[in-house]
Amino acid sequence: MFPMKAIWPLLASNALILSQQHLIKSKKYSHLCRKNAQKFLSFFSNADGMTDSTQIPTNLDHHLFHPDASRAEALLKDCPVHAPTPMTEIDLLTEEVGISRLWLKDESDRMGLGSFKALGGAFAVARMIADKAGSEDFSSQATKNTAAEMVFITASAGNHGLSVAAGAKVFGAKAVIVLAAAVPESFANRIRAKSADVLRVDGSYDESVEVARQVARDKDWILLADGSWEGYIDRPALVMEGYCVIPEECRAAFAKLDVWPTHVYLQAGVGGLAAALSAHIRLNWAEQPEIIVVEPDAAPCLQRSVEAGRLTRVDGADSNMGRLDCKDASLIAFRALQQDADRFVTITDEEATAAVNTFARYGIATTPSGAAGLAAPTAASPGPDARCLLIVSEGPEGD
Repeated sequence: MFPMKAIWPLLASNALILSQQHLIKSKKYSHLCRKNAQKFLSFFSNADGMTDSTQIPTNLDHHLFHPDASRAEALLKDCPVHAPTPMTEIDLLTEEVGISRLWLKDESDRMGLGSFKALGGAFAVARMIADKAGSEDFSSQATKNTAAEMVFITASAGNHGLSVAAGAKVFGAKAVIVLAAAVPESFANRIRAKSADVLRVDGSYDESVEVARQVARDKDWILLADGSWEGYIDRPALVMEGYCVIPEECRAAFAKLDVWPTHVYLQAGVGGLAAALSAHIRLNWAEQPEIIVVEPDAAPCLQRSVEAGRLTRVDGADSNMGRLDCKDASLIAFRALQQDADRFVTITDEEATAAVNTFARYGIATTPSGAAGLAAPTAASPGPDARCLLIVSEGPEGD
């Protein structure tokens, strides 16, 4: 296999060349792309290189993860259930929203796991097993023996836990998923079907996160959260790296069409999806859109954090956008979106529900969390000439 130490300088060099040729057309971000590419090149050209996949270059301006899809795509090429998810243009919906063109990137059946998070947790599990084993040959007995000794634990609102459980099962590790009381039992059953153990917490999502952290410490298990905080960066950085497959699929599709969106709406909970897509877009897309981050009005943790210039917890009632109802933002996401996002907007539960019903009329089944991206331009149209990309982030919860 081509050594990672050789791959990364090539990627950084290519990014530098692209930015110097002004293929990234937004003046607001071209200087960031050039600076980050130069720093990538400097870091990965260092004789010491990168010793494992959890190391990250800490001297980047604002990206604390690798906004590149290469490693995730290399892993996925051998996955029999992987295929790019559809990006569909719906002409009739543009009339309702009052815009020129609208594309939907539908993640509702990503690898049969029902959401974009299929790309994150499973990829992180695989990378951490490979790093510990010192080999990317997952069929070797030595790697299997290493995986069998690893126990991953995470709190989840459902989808991240399902991805970690699936990854652990595929690669021969064990998984324990901590679920808050509000998480539907349908998610718990799907997680158990992946041979993972489910630990229920009679409390909130935040309480489930604390339980997962405590159990990981007590049992010396591997905490694999999708949120990040001071002192806990490397593992969620891998999760976000996996998400970068989505904007790379979109980039390839738009390049083929030779038409690019003017606006991208990204729903956010702790912010992993929004930050991963925004960073990849800023560094890799030939034409730069306005990026709008959409949060529940009951949980605008990213908006408040960006306004305050520091991570800021919010308090509010529970939202029907369960996967977005996060009161604390991820540190990695906050740092990235401070610079990569153009605007932050909030939507109500009623607006999210209306968006679900709108999608249903076009045969798209999702949840208020999955439909949040549509609610924002519906509530405040970006204008008749706008070309918008939305992400349907998950399918229906089921019974």
